[in-house]
Amino acid sequence: MPSQNIQWFPGHMAKTRRLITENLKLVDIVIELLDARIPKSSKNPEIAVLTESRPTLTLFNKASIADKSTTKRWLEEYKKNGGFALAVDCVTGEGLSRIAPACREILKEKLERYEEKGMSGKKIRAMIVGVPNVGKSSFVNKLSGSKKAKVEDRPGVTMSKQWVTTSIGIELLDMPGILWPKFEDELTGENLAFTGAIKDAILDTEELAARLCAKLYNIAGDAFCARYKLDKEKLAGLKPHELLEAVAKKRGFLISGGELDTERAANITLDEFRAAKIGNISLEKPEDNSDA
Repeated sequence: MPSQNIQWFPGHMAKTRRLITENLKLVDIVIELLDARIPKSSKNPEIAVLTESRPTLTLFNKASIADKSTTKRWLEEYKKNGGFALAVDCVTGEGLSRIAPACREILKEKLERYEEKGMSGKKIRAMIVGVPNVGKSSFVNKLSGSKKAKVEDRPGVTMSKQWVTTSIGIELLDMPGILWPKFEDELTGENLAFTGAIKDAILDTEELAARLCAKLYNIAGDAFCARYKLDKEKLAGLKPHELLEAVAKKRGFLISGGELDTERAANITLDEFRAAKIGNISLEKPEDNSDA
């Protein structure tokens, strides 16, 4: 099955690039959210260029549904390369208490200058950036203790910038999710689609789910087979669409005439992966990549 060449860059993302550039002067630090399951694919290379004049704290969000040992290795990789990164989860609250201290540590010299000028009470201002559906709105709401930011499990919900006050001494400037005009390789687009950063409506979800089944079989075969009650040995050598058919057959998804309902199986598989019902699975490992 040939892979989809997934590309998606709506007009509002060009507007977001302008918003980031125009508002960067208003903040002290940039907080970039990545999806802990796909840290490389969910890192927009344009953000580093757009925000290079400000220090960055990287958050590996959705850490509770990623593989913990893999996330730990990613964090070590970032630290080794001189970056500042934390594992967090905006649903469970994991790691959120460490964000303010990390920001203060990164901005230590700047905050000391504020104190010298008698501005010790000045709040840190942070710009929140990341790809669509990475959890920025949930992050903002968790830290503000409110429902100020719209939250839905689909990309493209936050469409404009908004300032939010939190109880941890940081004011947040929330930016809309931003992708980049062309993905450097097919795997990047695929991983973003697997995790829901690209709208399913523009994709061939059956092909996408079939390729997800193949990936899960290769990197988390025991969990995949356990979830769908499949015999791992009997699946050896099957093509991606045959794996999806095996899921449909095992779940009893049929349409008129006894034909397998692979569309339903595709939607179920994508939904269950995104909700971690198949397991806490990371699709990318730092050792598979030469850069972090």
